Amino acid sequence: MNFTEALRSALANLGAHKLRSLLTMLGVIFGVGAVIAMLSIGAGAERQTLEMIERLGIRNVIVKAKTFPDDDLREIRQKSAGLSMRDVDAMLMSVPGVETVAPKIDIEPYQVLAGRQIAEAKLAGVSAQYADLMSLGLQDGRFFDPVDERQHAQIAVIGQGTRRTLFGFDDAIGRRLKVNDVWLTVVGVLNGNAETETADGISVENPDTLIYVPITTALRKFDRRPLDSPLSEIIVKLKDELPMEASISTGRVLEQLLSQLHGAAEDYEIVVPQTLLAQSRRTQRLFNIVMGSIAGISLLVGGIGIMNIMLATVLERTREIGVRRAVGAKKKDILIQFLVESFTISGLGGLVGVVLGVTIAKLIALSAGWPTLVTLSSVLLATLVSLAVGMVSGIYPARRAAELDPIESLRYE
Repeated sequence: MNFTEALRSALANLGAHKLRSLLTMLGVIFGVGAVIAMLSIGAGAERQTLEMIERLGIRNVIVKAKTFPDDDLREIRQKSAGLSMRDVDAMLMSVPGVETVAPKIDIEPYQVLAGRQIAEAKLAGVSAQYADLMSLGLQDGRFFDPVDERQHAQIAVIGQGTRRTLFGFDDAIGRRLKVNDVWLTVVGVLNGNAETETADGISVENPDTLIYVPITTALRKFDRRPLDSPLSEIIVKLKDELPMEASISTGRVLEQLLSQLHGAAEDYEIVVPQTLLAQSRRTQRLFNIVMGSIAGISLLVGGIGIMNIMLATVLERTREIGVRRAVGAKKKDILIQFLVESFTISGLGGLVGVVLGVTIAKLIALSAGWPTLVTLSSVLLATLVSLAVGMVSGIYPARRAAELDPIESLRYE
């Protein structure tokens, strides 16, 4: 018996016992489906984290002002005034390998309007380098330049969401909007619709509903609470010729520098995207191991089910085995016949499991809003493991069938 004949025989036998065959495949189906679904969830989360870290800038180090209750903040302000332009100058002069330092101010406006249209948006005062550091692309117009900063220009770059709310789908360039009591002229519109992303407790803001103004304009034209830190965030970009790992050591240098400037008051936090990337990869590996182990148990149970049903099949077909041996079939032919049948059960179960796993991943993405990514490697891994389970589970029953005595098999009732 060649492989084709053995496969045809296996399919005929499975078709003759449809319900039993389906029940035997369930363990493999659920195991493969679980492997693909779990790996797709992990791959989707990893991709989302990587995209967020890329937006933060893999060569950047970010210093963020912490928020405190007012009572604690008054005590802290006796030691430190918070992040300020003095910190920006000190970083440029004292920290080796720094190419650019970009400060940022976050302002919660109480009024944003254009004509009769009112928008809910946040205001951010940023430097001219901010767009490049945070990979902000423009659909129309331009971003700020150093001249705008020196002149405290009352101009703005807005996100797509703000443009739609205030101006509909009309051209926004050159139009005016009012933020609190300050009139601003739109000079640029960002492209795309981003979402607020969070990983390891660090968020990347959604620029879709942000209004960017020059930082000098924000400092001069907009009021903030007296106890608030003068700056909300400082982004430090390292020179391209430095190795990727340099951001970690730069983070430690910044920690020492800021500790001295702020009188040891911990009113800031330092975020190193390179460290976040390493943490994300460690978490992802742990997640894959745990979820893979759980799914592997399902495959193991499925393998035991295949072995059990194959042993029953050998018992049922003992007389058939005796007849085949009597007419010239060798032990090898019997071995191949039952191995192919076991292989077929696991193979069909694996294919159905792949469809189930992909479906589960899509349903999770649609219903829960979690990012999922079905990769070719996860499909191949789950399929190969299911085939291996079928092969291993079929070895003992196949050998037992091949070792049956032909005379005793013919007498079996």
